[in-house]
Amino acid sequence: MNAMLLEKLMPVTENATPLRLVEWPEPQPGPQEVLLQVSACGVCHTELDEIEGRTPPTSLPRVLGHQAVGRVIACGSKVTEHQVGDRLGVGWIASSCGNCPHCQAGDENLCAEFHATGRDIDGGYAQSMVIDQHFAYPVPDQLTDVQAAPLLCAGAIGYRSLRLSGLQNGQRLGLTGFGASAHLVLQLARHQIPDSDIYIFARNPQERRFALSLGACWAGDTLDKPPRLLDAIIDTTPVWTPIVAAMKCLAPGGRLVINAIRKEDADKSALLQLDYPSHLWMEKEIKSVANVARRDVSEFLQLAVDAGIDPEIELFDLADANRALIELKTRRVRGAKVLQIA
Repeated sequence: MNAMLLEKLMPVTENATPLRLVEWPEPQPGPQEVLLQVSACGVCHTELDEIEGRTPPTSLPRVLGHQAVGRVIACGSKVTEHQVGDRLGVGWIASSCGNCPHCQAGDENLCAEFHATGRDIDGGYAQSMVIDQHFAYPVPDQLTDVQAAPLLCAGAIGYRSLRLSGLQNGQRLGLTGFGASAHLVLQLARHQIPDSDIYIFARNPQERRFALSLGACWAGDTLDKPPRLLDAIIDTTPVWTPIVAAMKCLAPGGRLVINAIRKEDADKSALLQLDYPSHLWMEKEIKSVANVARRDVSEFLQLAVDAGIDPEIELFDLADANRALIELKTRRVRGAKVLQIA
């Protein structure tokens, strides 16, 4: 099978080629696993974190990709939840222990034995992949393969972020950064909290215009101040400056939810600008989002259908994965980038 392979860690620059297209042995499913013929796989900023070493793969070489959609073409001997021909999606969570208090509570994302697709096991930047039957999710018929792909991580982690914000209908929501996850959160918020105004912070004027077209009431630069203080802000950026800027825009008792697995170090000096009275005073909160649990993925797939969420998608061939990653790194982003594979 064809696969895009990561063989060594490196910076992602304009001329980088961190992944190599290779002929790779097709994996064989274990007793609890299904083998998927992959048709589409979303491109996520976490892949940049893997390549550049902020959350490196546990071993190399590795096939990246954790927003994969495909058909089951073989089942392990103990698989009972799926059968050949089923269309399934795979997200960032690949496995957990199943026995700890977090797993028992449905928060597998907090399990000490959490394993990630495309980091700890091979992922979806390939024509086929294997996944534990309990961590593969039926894709609703109303979604195409390429529509479903970004929902499996960008959408699911956005769904978890909105839930962790504790926002009530009518309260004001901010989103800082407006890429794959934020443009889905905006659509979800308009469905779940329809009376809430949504404010967008983004460096790129094109992203701001895109946000306004999706129903945001205001869009400004990362450092701009909105016309009103906000009850919650979800940060979807890979850097530190928006964290500090967002804290100034929170109302008393407001909460900042950080929707990012890792942050880049380039502007870590921004943390030195943290000022207690303006950033943290008045019982403001900061909440991190740690990956996603199984229920986040399965619930959001159906919710996306019910809410009529329509991902903005830019398609790439599997062989063009490096170009998609470079564009993501350099913030040439409108919606989500998806590899079309089959």
